[in-house]
This record gives sequence, structure tokens and C-alpha cells, in this order.
Amino acid sequence: MSRAVIYEAFGGPEVLELREVPEPHAGPGEVRVRVTAAGLNPMDWGIASRPEVAARFGITVPSGFGSDLAGVVDEVGDGATGFAVGDRVYGGALGRAVADFVVVRPPADSLWLTPQGISDEVASTLPVAGLTAAAALAAIGPRPGDTVLIGGAAGGVGVFAVQLARLAGASVIGTASPGTFEFLRRLGAEPVAYGAGLADRVRALAPGGVNAATDLFGTETAEAALAHGVAPERISTVAAGPNPRGGVRATGAIDAAPNALEQITDAILAGNLTVPIAAAFPVEKIRDAVTLQAGRHVHGKVVVTL
Repeated sequence: MSRAVIYEAFGGPEVLELREVPEPHAGPGEVRVRVTAAGLNPMDWGIASRPEVAARFGITVPSGFGSDLAGVVDEVGDGATGFAVGDRVYGGALGRAVADFVVVRPPADSLWLTPQGISDEVASTLPVAGLTAAAALAAIGPRPGDTVLIGGAAGGVGVFAVQLARLAGASVIGTASPGTFEFLRRLGAEPVAYGAGLADRVRALAPGGVNAATDLFGTETAEAALAHGVAPERISTVAAGPNPRGGVRATGAIDAAPNALEQITDAILAGNLTVPIAAAFPVEKIRDAVTLQAGRHVHGKVVVTL
């Protein structure tokens, strides 16, 4: 037997249970990963708490939990190529990542070799957040001299977006709560409080105007950018639905460039990008981990260790 986080009904953290389950094994074309860390994302608790969100991802109850993982390959099925027993890997397994063992089928499932010098905890934060940030920025094309407005800049996706925009040569203004301002300054962003009057506060910080924007939380940042006269094609959203108003570009992790994660890991290894891990919880504390992450006031990423 092995362990996995399971829920049988949609709801808050209280529905999540760590259970003993039959140990899975790699079949033909599959590899098994002994999971050591799982990075949490807003989509994880969104799926577990809202059946309409789960339906969009094809998930029904009972279900496993989580999407991002890192660990070590410990079984390789017949015909599976590209990975060997002992390889350190990270990747995605939607709705089943928080478990002792996860079986994946490359390339249909996402799995990458973890570069030497990057810990499993850090690697487990990269797939969803890193790819989403890369896609959000690729949609607006930040370049040297730009001032980019990033909504939700202190969150799990925002910490990547801020740093990637800075690496592209842009200045960054990031929306956040006042308690995160110093954190954002350390990442290289000029912080601004979200909420009513955002467009006016941004104007005071950027009298020369804003060139591009990405909204990682809802629509407030996109609307403020439109009010500043930013062209809709230089505004992206990741959480406003498929058809945001005003011609703004909707995007997500699936739209990231094939080499996006390689560029992120290269930047980490070069010391040009840091991954702030706000907290790490043992899997036995999964409910506490999700409660913290779902509170939307985390400075960076939350990781579950196994």
C-alpha cells in the first residue's frame, strides 16, 4: 500500500484526506515517480471545491489532489523512453500529484529531468506557475524600456512573472496588499495596492504611462491598463475566462513556448531568478497547506513534502 490525498465530495480543505491506496506500478509506455514534493496552485483547491471548475478539467469525484510534483523515477515500463530509474524529474499529473507514487505516460503527461542544482521543492513549483507566467508575458511581449503592470504580483504565478519581465528589460509595477510591498521590492517590482482607485495610483507611479499588463487574478488590472490607454493586444489575463472584455488576450500555461521551463531553470541556475517558497508542509498537514494557499495572502509558493 501507499499514500495519496483523496477527496470524495467537493468542498474546502476539510474534504481532503490522506489515505492508504494500492501502490500503482508502471505499465507499458509509463514511468512511475516516487514523489518527494508537490507544489500547490490556486487551480488545485479551485478544482476540489467547485464542481463546475472540476468539470472543465474532466475531473469527477472521488479524485486525487494536486497537479505539480517532483521526485525520482523508480519504475520504467516496457517501451517507455527518455527516462531511467534514478532520474530526478518534475512535472504535472492533474488531479493526482499529492501521493507517494504517481504513474505518468510521457509525452502525453508532462515530465522533465530536474537539473542538477535545483531542489525537488523548487522543481515542484515550476510547471503550472512557471508556464502560466511565461505564457502571460509572451502574449504581451515585454521589452527593454517598457513599464509592465502585473496584477497579483506577489502570488505563486506573480513571483515568476515579475522576475521574467525584469529579465526581459522591463520595469514592473505589481499590484498586491500593503503587507507584501517589501517582498515585491526585493523581487524588483514597484508595488501598488489593488482595489478601487488602482488606475489613479498606477498613474502616480508611472507618469509616463504603462506599455503592457498582465492580470493574474481577475480583471481589475486589465481594466486599469485599458484606462491607461494600453492596447488590448498588450494586455493578457489568465483567470478572466476565455473571452475577456475589451479585446484583452486570454492565455494560460498551455500556451507557453516549448522551451519556457528550460529558460526558467537556466535563470534559476544562473542566479537571475529565485523561487520564494512561503511554506512547506508534510503531507499529513495537507489541509493546513491548502488553507494557507487558498487564503490568497501567501508570498510565493506553498509546497507539500512526502
